[in-house]
Amino acid sequence: MKYELLSPVGNYPMLYSAIKGGCDAVYFGVKGFNMREGAKNFSLRDLPKIKKICDEKHVKKYLTLNTVIYNSELKKTEEIIKKAKKYIDAIICWDLSVVNLCRKHNVPINISTQASVSNTSSAKFYKNLGAKTIVLARELNLKQIKQISKIVNVECFCHGAMCVAISGRCFSSQFIHNCSANRGKCAHPCRRAWTVTDDAGNQLKLENNKVMSAKDLCTLPFIEEMKKAGIKSFKIEGRNRSPEYVYTVTKIYRNALDKKLSQEEITNSIEELKKVYNRGFSSGFYFRTPTADDFSYTENGEQTEKKMYIGRVYSYLPKVGVGLVKIHAGELKIGDEIYLLNDKISIERIKVESMEKNNNKIEIAKKGDEIGIKMPKVPKNTDVYLIRKEN
Repeated sequence: MKYELLSPVGNYPMLYSAIKGGCDAVYFGVKGFNMREGAKNFSLRDLPKIKKICDEKHVKKYLTLNTVIYNSELKKTEEIIKKAKKYIDAIICWDLSVVNLCRKHNVPINISTQASVSNTSSAKFYKNLGAKTIVLARELNLKQIKQISKIVNVECFCHGAMCVAISGRCFSSQFIHNCSANRGKCAHPCRRAWTVTDDAGNQLKLENNKVMSAKDLCTLPFIEEMKKAGIKSFKIEGRNRSPEYVYTVTKIYRNALDKKLSQEEITNSIEELKKVYNRGFSSGFYFRTPTADDFSYTENGEQTEKKMYIGRVYSYLPKVGVGLVKIHAGELKIGDEIYLLNDKISIERIKVESMEKNNNKIEIAKKGDEIGIKMPKVPKNTDVYLIRKEN
């Protein structure tokens, strides 16, 4: 059976990387109304280009319109739907005003997890409204999901960040920073360290003072059980994350959906997932209600690798397959691994096997050096990042 793998994109490097990783569909927002307002996001002018890129690889395109919508915004919402219609395959939404506008303009709808669909009655309601797919509430276990999957096509998150408020409705960012999470502007105060203070001013530092910072979801160890639960679409969270995150996670889950992984393959794949940004891994609600063990101990992530900008490709010599790089920061050594990142390509990861400066081989390149490195063909002004191992 073919399962849909849905990847998050917020800019062109993420889009190219998701496609390279093997996604079946991508979801993204346009500036104005989406739950990741802090991401770079696309504009309506980008939609023809997105459609062209995706159609060439037979990748579906889902536009998110899943924030709280106010009365004064209905006209603008309708304009977005009308302009986007011919460039997308469906709109992810939950507000009934958006549902009605999509019905009015004959745009397919997928119901967002923001609707918190958690039972068969709600599933039937949205199906009768024309929903093709429903992204279920995160609070469900596999047994509950299996029941709903008999009613409608079901989509569930398989990997990525989880909110302490589970399916949304969090107001901590609103209270502290006047930035509404339900309008896509969450400032993530939950991810910080907190100290408890009583009325007398006495302070207590908790054993884990990241008391609201949930670990990331990782379903790879039980992906086969998710398939048996009737889930047809597997969704990766991460529109605020990096191209290397999107590529790595998409590639690994593509492999897991296409075949049954051995235990060794699962173990190795989880080590790969640990290299890109994460806050530790949890199984979410799929087997039980999360406990204290499902909260993170880190503020800046537990990834085993990080990238550091070191320079830029200022020219490419196609006859010899060499990129000419100006080193802007730090130093680069033979054996180092680097990322190549540009708006026109998917992320590339290569190992530096040799370097030349002024036609002489060198072992180390330092700030200010102009060097040649063997690499795949990349556009001018491609950024070069050194991959650093974290302890």
